[in-house]
Amino acid sequence: MGAMAATKKKTSSSSTNGVVDLGHLGTEQQNRSSANFDTKSALEIAQIINAEDAKVAAAVKRALPNVAKAIEAIAHALSNGGRLIYVGAGTSGRIAAIDASECPATFNADPHQVQYVMAGGPRALASAAEFNEDSRELGAADIAKRRPTRNDVIVGIAASGRTPYTIAAVEYAKSRGAVTVGISCNKDSQLGRVADIEIEVEVGPEVVSGSTRMKAGTAQKLICNMLTTGAFTRLGYVYGNLMVNVHLKNKKLVERGINILMRATGVDRAAAEKALKIASNHVPVALVSLKTGVTVMEAQQRLEAVQGNVRRAIEEMD
Repeated sequence: MGAMAATKKKTSSSSTNGVVDLGHLGTEQQNRSSANFDTKSALEIAQIINAEDAKVAAAVKRALPNVAKAIEAIAHALSNGGRLIYVGAGTSGRIAAIDASECPATFNADPHQVQYVMAGGPRALASAAEFNEDSRELGAADIAKRRPTRNDVIVGIAASGRTPYTIAAVEYAKSRGAVTVGISCNKDSQLGRVADIEIEVEVGPEVVSGSTRMKAGTAQKLICNMLTTGAFTRLGYVYGNLMVNVHLKNKKLVERGINILMRATGVDRAAAEKALKIASNHVPVALVSLKTGVTVMEAQQRLEAVQGNVRRAIEEMD
């Protein structure tokens, strides 16, 4: 994991004499494209925002090498019983919470595998508690409750890259041996310097100056999607590009499971429904059984032998 987490370090500072200095941050600059924004029509407002949003994907693209390092680190941790734990405040924390909460539904992942720690706790998801983000003590204390170890990956998220709560949490996790990742939207960030893997996406000034729920938030969402989707795909929870580990909790998801089996195996609907029923609505078991001709019990044993990796259960167990 050491080589995987290796990344260059920088040594500049973003504050002076304890005074918060935001003036140098790209996300805090005034955006020339949205000058006189308050005089624009509804359509012009939408066009300006859309034009700025179009720049986000290109900015994220430049960070992909380090995103890939983080994906590999997370996949390695999860395969060894470790966890991915996001840490953030405000918008960053809410984006992290959304990504963590969607992993069980998307990949049938154990909720223990992907977690989030947010300044202000769960109540901050619905109401502002941004005052907590200035507390290094709370950041360290909140992540300490999760008892991070060298088996875990801790991902700190802060658009500015200077949030004391998040930085302290990352520093504490690193001191306990965890691999740490810092996601920020400004170059040469404090968060990037303390993390093992720095993911810095320069999205530039926001349409509404300083409103980092906009382009910065979009960039963070894109990266979180990549981290969890990439890690679980590397673990074999995706077959081809099909979400085969989907948890069939409602009628829509049952229908999705049937369609996945039909697409992956070429069987008709009746055969897919039958296989799914025999497999107790467990799509990976039904898929392995259909693809290999083995019984449901044998399919389950194959999956257990390869830690749930569907492709390996199909191709490597004969």
